[in-house]
Amino acid sequence: MGLKRGFIALSPVVILLAVYLIGSLLAGDFYRVPIAVAFVVAAIYGLFLLEGYNFQERIGVFSKGAANPDIMYMIWIFCLAGIFASSAKAMGAVDATVALTLRAVPSQFLPAGIFIAACFISMAIGTSVGTIVALTPVVTAISSQIGCDTAWLVAIVVGGAFFGDNLSFISDTTIAATQSQGCKMSDKFNTNFIIVLPAALLTLALYLFGNYTVETTVATQSVEWFKAIPYLLVIVLALCGINVLVVLLIGIVVTDAIGLTCNSFEWLNIFTAAGEGINSMCELILVTLLAGGVMAIVREAGGFDYLIDKLTSKVSSRRGAECVVALLTGITNLCTANNTIAILTVGSIARDLSLRFSIPPRKTASLMDTASCFVQGMIPYGAQLLMAAGLAAISPIDIMLHLYYPFLIGVMVVLSIIFQYPKR
Repeated sequence: MGLKRGFIALSPVVILLAVYLIGSLLAGDFYRVPIAVAFVVAAIYGLFLLEGYNFQERIGVFSKGAANPDIMYMIWIFCLAGIFASSAKAMGAVDATVALTLRAVPSQFLPAGIFIAACFISMAIGTSVGTIVALTPVVTAISSQIGCDTAWLVAIVVGGAFFGDNLSFISDTTIAATQSQGCKMSDKFNTNFIIVLPAALLTLALYLFGNYTVETTVATQSVEWFKAIPYLLVIVLALCGINVLVVLLIGIVVTDAIGLTCNSFEWLNIFTAAGEGINSMCELILVTLLAGGVMAIVREAGGFDYLIDKLTSKVSSRRGAECVVALLTGITNLCTANNTIAILTVGSIARDLSLRFSIPPRKTASLMDTASCFVQGMIPYGAQLLMAAGLAAISPIDIMLHLYYPFLIGVMVVLSIIFQYPKR
C-alpha cells in the first residue's frame, strides 16, 4: 500500500481529531463541539473510503464494528453504571459516603488518599472502568462540598485506575500482553512495576506536597452510615473478582432496598432514577457505537496493515524494535480507543520483533501494556475518560488537563527504551 493510500485509510482518525480538537480550540470552548458530532462527521467521511463496496455493504462494515461484542459489553456497563449512580444519589448514598470520607481522611491527605484508593482498587479488580464507576460519583460529590475543581479530583481517580489496569494480574490488558508474548504474568509484573513505579511515586508526591489547598469541614450531625453500604458493597464485591455487571446489578438492588426501607424514595422513584441514569449515559453510548464503527472502516480500508508495515520496515536495533513496539501499540490504541484491542492487534508483530532483536518477552509485554495505558489516558474518546466525564457531568478534556500519571508513564516508557532498563 502506497503512502497516499495508507494516509487515506487512516484519514478518518485525522478527520475525527481535527473536527473535535481544532474546532474546540477555535471556539475556545471544548463544550461547543460535542465529540459525538466529530464521530458522525468522521463516520460519514469514512463510508466513502471503502472501494469495491456498494453503499449497503459500507454501512454493513460500520455496523459490524459498532456491534462488536466488546462494544456491546461496554454499553451494558454504561447502562448499569448510570442506573446505579442515579439510584445511589436519589437514595442518599453519595452524601453519606462523602460524609464518612471527610471524617476519616484528614484534608491535607485527601488527594493522596483518593489516588492510593484508586490504585489499590483497580489493581485488585483488574479494571480501570470498574474503579471509575465506583469512585467517580463519590469524589464528584466531595468536590462540591469542599469547593475544589471536580475535574481535578476525578483525574486523580482516573490516574489511579490506570495504575491498576496496567499492573493487575487479572486485567485484560495484562492477560492479552503476556499471552501474546508467551511470558509469565509475574515476570511481566516485575518488569512493568520497575518501569512505572517512579511515575506512581512522583504522582503521589505531587498530591502530598503539591501546592494544593483542600479545606474540608467535618459535619457535626450524625452520619447515616448505612446509606454508604451500596458503595462499600460495590468495592468489596469488585475486590472479590466478581464480574462488574453482576457487581452493579447487586449494587442497584441493595440501593433500592435501602431506599425503600428508610423511606428515602417511593417505589415509583426506582424507575424514575433508573431512567435518569440511562439518559445520562446516552451520549457516551452513542460515542462508543460510533467509535467501533469508524475504527472498523479504518481496519477494512487497510489503515492498520499500513501502520504495521511502515513502522516495522526499517528496524535495525533493539532500541529501534522496542520503540516500534511502543509506538505501534500507541498509534493502534489511538485508532481503536481500546487498549486491549490495541495489544491484541500488535501482539504478533511485537512477538516477531522481540525474537529478531532478542528483547525479553516480559519487556515487550510491559511496553505494550504501558504504552496503551498512556495513550488511553491521552484521548478524550477512550472509555475511561468518557465514563468519568459522564458520571461527573464534565468534559473529558477538563479531566485530561489534570492527568499526571498517564503522562508520566509515557515518559517512563521512553526512558526505559533509551537507557534499556530494567537490565535483568
